[in-house]
Amino acid sequence: MKEVPPDLAAATVDQPSASPSVAPEVVVDVVGKVASPGIRSLPDGSRVVDALRASGGALPGADLSALNLARRLGDGEQIHVGVPAPAVDGQAERPGALVNLNSASLAQLDTLPGVGSVTAQRILDWRTRHGRFTKVDQLHEIEGIGPARFTTLRDLVTVR
Repeated sequence: MKEVPPDLAAATVDQPSASPSVAPEVVVDVVGKVASPGIRSLPDGSRVVDALRASGGALPGADLSALNLARRLGDGEQIHVGVPAPAVDGQAERPGALVNLNSASLAQLDTLPGVGSVTAQRILDWRTRHGRFTKVDQLHEIEGIGPARFTTLRDLVTVR
């Protein structure tokens, strides 16, 4: 006689209910000449143009030439639309002031020794692709900035 195993209930594993995942986001402060200035929460990877749209767009006559609309946003940054960004610590920009790699225009970068318009554009392109600089050492990633040029630049630039 053949022994038959008893019927056993199939084991089940209770899966904990998945908590709704929160998509990564960046929070920015849009100020200046926009329809609705203020704090905006946008999906991670958003660009300046997205923050501008989320603020209702630029007001008529606002000069957007200082903005790189294609640049990726960094969490906690302030975007100045049609108005100059305030100087750090209330000090006016002065000759010899450090150039902020995260907000400098092509013309401002072009004033740095050894940085012409081609290298300045490469810095802006790097910002567009990677977002904000987090350290000055990232200049090493820019084509045309070798060790000697970096040594010249490191004390003339900052990241804020």
